[in-house]
Amino acid sequence: MRCGPLCQLLCLWLCLSCVEAVPMQKIQDDTKVLIKTIITRINGISHMQSVSKYMVTGLDFLPGFQSVLGLSMMNELLETYQKILINLPSRNLMQISNDMENLQHLLQLLASSKGCHFQQAEGLQSLKGSILEASLYSTEVVVLNGLKAFLQTMLRQLEFSPEC
Repeated sequence: MRCGPLCQLLCLWLCLSCVEAVPMQKIQDDTKVLIKTIITRINGISHMQSVSKYMVTGLDFLPGFQSVLGLSMMNELLETYQKILINLPSRNLMQISNDMENLQHLLQLLASSKGCHFQQAEGLQSLKGSILEASLYSTEVVVLNGLKAFLQTMLRQLEFSPEC
């Protein structure tokens, strides 16, 4: 009756051999779809449609425009925007924040397939009591416009399969 463990091992091997890894192109496509979804959610917020250009002083911690983004820079900017979004009290942002977290996970999968390693984003430890509380509506508009511009750049960069 020594055949029992061997049969179990063969059966397990057979099951595992049928499981396929998720292709990286599928993950990249899912990442692009999620970016488009977040942009659509931002566009769907009612007060975002009537705003052309808001300027708020004191938001120097917002990431600036980057023309070429590697995966590590994308991750760092996503983390920065995520930290800002969770400190804004708007109910409109809860789903966007959840989508951003999922986007970070997809980006980390893409990066790990290329052997990239991410570091934690520096700064923005505590945003409480800062400019975010002084002018919430304007800050939300400025942050979401910046996030939307960043996501559109990120979407274009993903077409070229960026490096670390």
